This record gives sequence, C-alpha cells and structure tokens, in this order.
Amino acid sequence: MRDILSDVDSWQRQGVAIALATVIQTWGSSPRNIGSKMALTLDGRITGSVSGGCVENAVVEAGVESIKTKRPQLLHFGVADESAWEVGLACGGSIDIFVNPLDTEYFQSLHPTWANESQAVNVTVIHGSDEILGREMLIFENGDVKGSIGNEWYDAVLKTGKETLAQGISRRVMFNDTVEIFLEVILPPPTLIIVGGVHIAIPLTSLAKTLGYRTILVDPRQAWGNTERFPHVDKLIQAWPEEAFGQIKINRSTAIIMLTHDPKLDDPALKIALLSSAFYVGALGGKTTHAKRSKRLLNDGMSESQLSCLHAPIGLDIGAQSPEEIALAIMAEVVTAHRKQNQLSAEKAAHAVSNPTR
Repeated sequence: MRDILSDVDSWQRQGVAIALATVIQTWGSSPRNIGSKMALTLDGRITGSVSGGCVENAVVEAGVESIKTKRPQLLHFGVADESAWEVGLACGGSIDIFVNPLDTEYFQSLHPTWANESQAVNVTVIHGSDEILGREMLIFENGDVKGSIGNEWYDAVLKTGKETLAQGISRRVMFNDTVEIFLEVILPPPTLIIVGGVHIAIPLTSLAKTLGYRTILVDPRQAWGNTERFPHVDKLIQAWPEEAFGQIKINRSTAIIMLTHDPKLDDPALKIALLSSAFYVGALGGKTTHAKRSKRLLNDGMSESQLSCLHAPIGLDIGAQSPEEIALAIMAEVVTAHRKQNQLSAEKAAHAVSNPTR
C-alpha cells in the first residue's frame, strides 16, 4: 500500500471515486505477494499491481463495476501452465483478489498506519451477507479498534485479529461457514540500522535501499557519519549509540549491524540490539575479534543465550573481498533472516485454529 499511497491521496483530494484491489491469497507461482494492491478510478487511472499481467484488465473492469454498484467483489483467477505467461502468472498458479470501493472516511483512519511505523491488522469481510460484505475493522497493536464488521462477530474477530498480528502473517479465516474475513497484517517497512560510517557502509546502505529497506546510519564521529558520505540514507544520527537508539523505534522489521570494530561504539549498541525485537543483529569482524567481543559482553552481564542471537562473523560466505561484495554478503544474510522469520510466522499461522468460533 505504501507504494500507491501518494496516488490514492491525490485522487481523494480531487474527490474521485476509487476502488482498491487486494491480493488475498495465491497458489502456485504468482508474481505478486498477498497484500499487494492496485487502486483505480472510473476515468481510467491505475496505480499499483496485483499480478503484473493482463489479469489487471479483468480487475479494472471489476473495480469500475464495484464503484458504480458500490458492491465489493471476490475474484478468482486460475491459469494453466501453457497460458501462464500471457496473464502474468509465471509457471501457472492462481490468485484471489478482493475488490472494494474505497471508504474515504475509513481510509483516513487507516492512512497513518500505512504512512508511519505502526503495527496493526486490517480486517475485511470478503464473504458474507450484503449487509456486511466489504466492511472493515482496524485493530492496533495497543488494542485500540477503529471500525466494525458487526456486533455479532466483534469479539471473535477481535480475538483472531490480535492473534494474527502477533503471528505477523496475513490470512483468511472462516466463521461458521457463513462469514469469511481477510486479516491483513500491517507492519513497519523493513529497516536497516548501521552503526559506523565506514567504507563498507556506503554500498551497504545503497544496496539496502534498492531492496526496499529504510536506512539509518549511527556514528558520532563527524569524519565518518556525515551527509557528504551518506547523502542517500533516510536518517543520519550523529550521536553515541545510547543516545542514538533512544531516537529509533526498533521492532521485528528491524535489522541492526555493527561495522566500527570499536568497542566504544559496537558494545553499547550490541547490548541494546540483542535485547530488542530486531530480527537480525550482526557485527563485522573475524573469529578472533568476535571471541574478544563475546568475552567483553559476557563480563558486562550478557548471557550466552543473548549472544547466540548475534551473527558474527557477519554475512554469508560468498568469498567477498571488496566493500561492495561484503555489502552483498551482509544483505544476503539479512534477507535470509527476514525470510526465515516470515516462514516461521507462516508456520505458526498455519497451525492456528482456522475456525475460532467452534
């Protein structure tokens, strides 16, 4: 949603009627993930994508119809291997897409969640009576709620929403074979925090941004952490780690990397990072450096269990030598850790009770 937010905002300011299409499930091979969105208007404006192929044409037609009739639609597209490339579903597969006329008032309450570093789950009725079809409800991390899908289902949906947010994976849930909801988890964008503006940090921040990560550089040393060296980072904090991390919200979408080789910088940062909810914490240095680092941290009160979460030596073993190759090795390990986290969450969601009303 973040990639189409500015367009939707612009259209809303113009008072244009909008339909929002969301990928709610995929099978087999699909070029777009669950939660991918496309917005469209009656006059033919489109932003975003739900398949990357001509499935979009059918979705646009459904979206225009939904705007005119003010009725949501649940669409299913399935293709055979021989026709897959024609519709953008490589190697065959199928997708379900929910098309809903955009509720301007509700969207305004949802907007800050997408725009900021918030965590929430958006619940949409994708199957049910005409009275509740398309209704939405937003459940925040702190338990606050906006919107409702109907009092009869409120308690059950609230419980399921909180469980889904804790698992971190969007999913569909059926209630008594009459009502089906789509729970879309909204998480902060992945963020990479780098402590130390050394030379490796330059290609590392560039590569991270290419991969969609928000980048933050921490270094109190003016010669290393300055805008001339890092004009492309999203945030530059010229402060010592204890002060710098007080300005940063660390969550499960955060990766933290230490690059300085300086205990005065790396150690305080590690003591904060290893106690946080960050999905990845790594530190540059060979085995000898890591052994000395571990000894210092253990003597300073950290446990073996906490240190076991530290990736060191950092990066996948690809034989990297240049700063650019080292940056590639580091980001490869970060992405691997992020995907593993998502996979574990998906497995937990798969084992969750699919019908919470029984």
